[in-house]
Amino acid sequence: MRAQLDCLFDSDLMYHGFTKYMRDYELFVFNSVDPRSGLVPWHDRLLFRMCVEADVRSRVRPDTWSRSMGNELLAEHRVTRDSHGYVWGTQSQELYPGATLVEGSERAHLWEREVGVPFHEVVIEANAQTINLVFSDLRVDRVATGHVPYEVGGDSFAEEHAANTKIPLDPD
Repeated sequence: MRAQLDCLFDSDLMYHGFTKYMRDYELFVFNSVDPRSGLVPWHDRLLFRMCVEADVRSRVRPDTWSRSMGNELLAEHRVTRDSHGYVWGTQSQELYPGATLVEGSERAHLWEREVGVPFHEVVIEANAQTINLVFSDLRVDRVATGHVPYEVGGDSFAEEHAANTKIPLDPD
């Protein structure tokens, strides 16, 4: 598992959150390479299976937050040399120092005793957030260009839900 987590060191965290079925937690990571190497950059998906706890906290200091609330620091707006605060518009976070597996985690042991399968705890540190997860298994897969973790209206859930609850989709 440590080898799988090593891919998080000094990469770019592009997206993270629970999967649409809400059992597993996923991170999408961009792995850059020196263009002179001839290698092609790639994206990995880390799937933390059976994620029973997820805690995300800001690493941005309060004094920086107070200067970072304006929309000019978002991706849709231009950031200039005169902008002050944390630039949210980069749309990624540097994963540094990366991931640390918590040895002897009491939280993981509690879930293991209650559920009956092994659990682990990991702390993932990026420049804007710290992500703490308790999970049972980890899978790392290469992601194809164009993969979308969640798409609104991408399945028939809304139609099925409306039919089952007899609520029209379009109230007009």
